Amino acid sequence: MKKIIFLLIVCLFQLSLSAQNNLQKIEFINFSQVNVTDAFWKPKIDKVATKTLAACIYQTEVATPRLRNFERVARKKGEPHEGIFYDDSDVFKALEAMAYSLKTHPNAEMEKKCDEWIDKIAAAQQPDGYLNTWYTLKGLQDRYTDMSMHEDYNAGHMIEAAVAYYNATGKRKFLDVCIKWADHFDALFGPGKRHWVTGHQELELALVKLYKTTKNEKYLKLADWLLSERGKRLAKGYTWTDWKDTAYAQDILPVKEQTQITGHAVRAMYMYTGAADVAAQTGDVDYIRAMKTVWQDVVYRNMYITGGIGSAGSNEGFSQDYDLPNEQAYCETCASVGMVFWNQRMNALTGDAMYMDVLERSLYNGALDGLSLTGDRFFYGNPLASRGQHQRREWFGTACCPANIARMVASLGDYIYAKSDDGIYVNLFVGSNTSIQLPKTKVDVKMETNYPWEGKVKIIVNPQEKKSTFKLYINMPDWAFNHLDIDGLYNITTDDGEPFHFSYKINGKSFSGSYENGYLSITNEWKKGDVVELDLPMDVKLITAKAELKQNNNRIAIQRGPIVYCVEGADNNNKAWNIVLPADTKFETIDYKIMDEPVKALAAEVPVVLVGEDGLSIRTEKRKIVAIPYYTWANRGKNEMQVWLPSTIKDVKINY
Repeated sequence: MKKIIFLLIVCLFQLSLSAQNNLQKIEFINFSQVNVTDAFWKPKIDKVATKTLAACIYQTEVATPRLRNFERVARKKGEPHEGIFYDDSDVFKALEAMAYSLKTHPNAEMEKKCDEWIDKIAAAQQPDGYLNTWYTLKGLQDRYTDMSMHEDYNAGHMIEAAVAYYNATGKRKFLDVCIKWADHFDALFGPGKRHWVTGHQELELALVKLYKTTKNEKYLKLADWLLSERGKRLAKGYTWTDWKDTAYAQDILPVKEQTQITGHAVRAMYMYTGAADVAAQTGDVDYIRAMKTVWQDVVYRNMYITGGIGSAGSNEGFSQDYDLPNEQAYCETCASVGMVFWNQRMNALTGDAMYMDVLERSLYNGALDGLSLTGDRFFYGNPLASRGQHQRREWFGTACCPANIARMVASLGDYIYAKSDDGIYVNLFVGSNTSIQLPKTKVDVKMETNYPWEGKVKIIVNPQEKKSTFKLYINMPDWAFNHLDIDGLYNITTDDGEPFHFSYKINGKSFSGSYENGYLSITNEWKKGDVVELDLPMDVKLITAKAELKQNNNRIAIQRGPIVYCVEGADNNNKAWNIVLPADTKFETIDYKIMDEPVKALAAEVPVVLVGEDGLSIRTEKRKIVAIPYYTWANRGKNEMQVWLPSTIKDVKINY
């Protein structure tokens, strides 16, 4: 009897452990297995492979000393370091973007360039595995003395680049460099060793990638341990001692106890992405409970309509709830890229489409705005209003954003499809095709659409061998139902289209759909050539903000599909600050071009405030205005711009 009881206890323990470790709900299909054919995204992916990466390469190895620092380490001639202590990371991010591009755009010259860089990086590695040009050139005796100095951040981006390059080419040299570094770091830090609090989080998520690539569990344990170090007053470095700001690096409370977003936006996004990655592998529900709470704080009280985050330039991050100024908005491009990373992980953990709704908002607006239409100019910050002082730049002293937006666009395929044991998920509407292995069959999936300009989506399902029954989950964006899943922070006030119901067609026959966690769920016995058709409403939405968001009181924003719009002077007699947008405004959707970018613009007749010829009077006059997609602004020189337009005239400010 005792033996039976013991065996039952063991079985129950194993079942409990199995349930705990099975936290991840869905698995995203890797971009390398997705062929993007989309009319909207493919030209951008192509442009990144040519123009953007060419700019990154030129700036990294010619115009700035970033790559030359690695050469100086290898020469061992006592040469000084040039640049900033985190410049190594820009080399690694550019390499990661190049690796993604090699997978979608094979290029022998590009691969040769990567190998040249990798040789220089490997030559700069110290015998014990340490690799950081700042401390190696300035004095190794000072390494690991200041946790704010980005040694961990640089290494994290190095690991991400090495994993990407290994996956793209199968070459191990760079991966082995990173394994040697990670083993070196693990020998110094961890339980029973030295404490370490990452100054700029990034290493956590990178170590999970290294674990998934090598299957060595010590890297996963190290990532988990690094997260556990926060909130215990263990940090030493200028962020904590000079600035005395533990909130800046999200170090007030242990990660599992955090409930509010604080500090530097990019640091926060990378940390929570890392926590989600660890939770997916370990089954630690405490991480996901904390992340859900913090996510609500971000999205319900601290997110711009564009999906951008981090309103304050003083800390490149968060200030007070509902403090979302437009003209002074910081909204770093990297933070929007981080929102894409984090929300993808949250969707994978929960299977809830609301995270994909936020991901889509950040992707098409806050993040994409960081890249010019020509592919070689960039925004670091992304304000929602401008009096003409903003312009895109070729590069930055702190150049995290160009390579970051490049690597995200190059790997767009990562976010389109996912799978679970019972079916296939379509998360973004992007023209593409892929093959997905389910437990009982392999399925070819092809998507055809002119999204985001049109709402028609066609999904062709082809089981490779025989008929097969499984679910097809199709993300139904919240805006399609005149509702935004952000707790009333923003509200759609118009409904110009027909009420949208959960209906779809299979092979031309209409069906009513069921709704599961934000997805249209279709259970069917699928056969080769089955076609699912969906038609999303693409009417214009007028959006107001919660009263607590005082900067947007009596103002209206415009959205069509996933695209947030703005008015720019280039389309409106060089003015964007004299336009009034009444709440009953009706827009006409028109074909338009911003430089060479075909878009859907919005036109309407609205009151415009004009100054009299005598300069002593003003009047309002109805004029036609044109609104353009927010991501396209500032591509035609310096211009006035606004996303939120006044719905009534409350006051007049005189400029002279």
